[in-house]
Amino acid sequence: MFPDYLNVPAQALGRGTPVKVHVLGDMLSLGRDLAEAIKAEILAAKAAGRGATLIIPVGPVDQYPLLARMLNEERISCRNVVFIGMDEYLDEQDAWLTAGHPLSFRGYLNRMFYDRLDPALAPPPEHRVFPDPRDLTAVPQLIAARGGVDACYGGIGITGHIAFNEPPAPDAPMSAEAFAALPTRVLTLTCETRTINSVTVGGELSIIPHRAVTVGMKEILGARRLRLYCNRPWQSSVARRVLHGPLTATCPASLMRTHPDATLTVADYVAKPPDIQLR
Repeated sequence: MFPDYLNVPAQALGRGTPVKVHVLGDMLSLGRDLAEAIKAEILAAKAAGRGATLIIPVGPVDQYPLLARMLNEERISCRNVVFIGMDEYLDEQDAWLTAGHPLSFRGYLNRMFYDRLDPALAPPPEHRVFPDPRDLTAVPQLIAARGGVDACYGGIGITGHIAFNEPPAPDAPMSAEAFAALPTRVLTLTCETRTINSVTVGGELSIIPHRAVTVGMKEILGARRLRLYCNRPWQSSVARRVLHGPLTATCPASLMRTHPDATLTVADYVAKPPDIQLR
């Protein structure tokens, strides 16, 4: 009655795919792992005599206060690091929400990460980048100038999206290859994404924006390392569809199986098969 991939047990997640799967404990343990991973990339690039270039999400979010504390305590400079935020909500004029807006991803990163860093260690404003709806070529050009992205971090959405790379509409099908080549762009969010995102605001769907700008699949899959994290109970089914369902544009994160160095880290409760029954 249901897709076979929903029955994959925790110990078999990722088996038969090139994706490495790590199962950790609670939500905080995933935040700590992600903070450590970002710190390690910063240090590795520094050891190579350059600054890291990283694509980072707002979702998951627990890592940022932890990362700021680590960098401050260990006196690790981010002056030469470029952080590229994955995506941002747009207003009705297709402009960024102001950084002071409660739903702004730029504002969140300011409050929970950049503003918590010692100013002597923090990246300068020009290294705190988000895709700009007024100049969609800016991020790809920056990535090229920096010699590529060292690592891309992110979560997986209810539609299987990475960043806000929503699957194509049913009446406009697209091959996996064409979808993987999509660049940074502006788009309309699906009703599914807006609905699940409304959970963070008490279920008030009306205040979730309809439009967004996102780093493209081209930039994400072009990163040297791809590190995705699932820390929400409802991601149990999504993670299985990504790893063991069809490799298709209708589940964008399934394309991580085409990446040469991809890891999916999940909480232990996400690793458990979904309990499908009426209650």
